[in-house]
Amino acid sequence: MDHPMDGGPAPEGIREAESPKHPVGSTVTLTADHMEGMNGAKATIAGAYDTYTYAVNFTPTTGGDPVADHKWVVQEEITDAGDQRLANGSEVRLEADHMKGMKDAKATIASSTDETVYMVDYVSDGMKMTNHKWVVESEIK
Repeated sequence: MDHPMDGGPAPEGIREAESPKHPVGSTVTLTADHMEGMNGAKATIAGAYDTYTYAVNFTPTTGGDPVADHKWVVQEEITDAGDQRLANGSEVRLEADHMKGMKDAKATIASSTDETVYMVDYVSDGMKMTNHKWVVESEIK
């Protein structure tokens, strides 16, 4: 399941981080390995936000194999999530549309973090990704 080249805008209602470690426009190195070619890639911070961020397990609405530990979905991309951190094991419906079959999928929260979360622009294997959603503070150096 591939991510689109442009992740689009941040979800409505998400709060920009007041003093992120990596401000918008900063150049960083990614240590995340969510996608092939991501680990070690240079990136530019496109957005920095304060919210709860979740790894989720879900089966795509388009069918196919279940996706385990998908990183990441933010609070504002979960239907009726409210403003409190959701517990591991909570069953939710995704509004996130990061990849085919994700939007409207039923999911289970695998884990969560309240680290600053970032949208990034980066190039990997000649492909330019803009507004890639999401990487958390501990996945950037």
